[in-house]
Amino acid sequence: MAIRHHRTAASTAAPALAAVLLAGLAAPAGPAAADDRRERAGASCRTEVDGSHVTAYCHNPYPRTDRVRLHVECARWWDVDADSAPVEVPATAHVELAERCWKEVRAAWISHDPLPAPGSRGR
Repeated sequence: MAIRHHRTAASTAAPALAAVLLAGLAAPAGPAAADDRRERAGASCRTEVDGSHVTAYCHNPYPRTDRVRLHVECARWWDVDADSAPVEVPATAHVELAERCWKEVRAAWISHDPLPAPGSRGR
């Protein structure tokens, strides 16, 4: 039995339509785009869970200081969730944050609060 493939206008237009839609979602070009990327730049972090202990390792490759916090949600309803104190990560610096639960860890994540660039007027 031979299988025949039929192309329709809709199936050939779909990739072009997808490209147009994705182009609209792409970041703007030019100086505004560079400023936008600079605004979002922050420390790169990874978390490791070992039993009830969570450790986060953050490195900031950008010139702007980032303030990071480790948040840990514990699995048991009676176990108190933990949030670390904010820690500033200046350019090229590494920091390590640690928190724990009494029992199992349900989730762990890092929040970022970039500090204003020197000489700027706040956020």
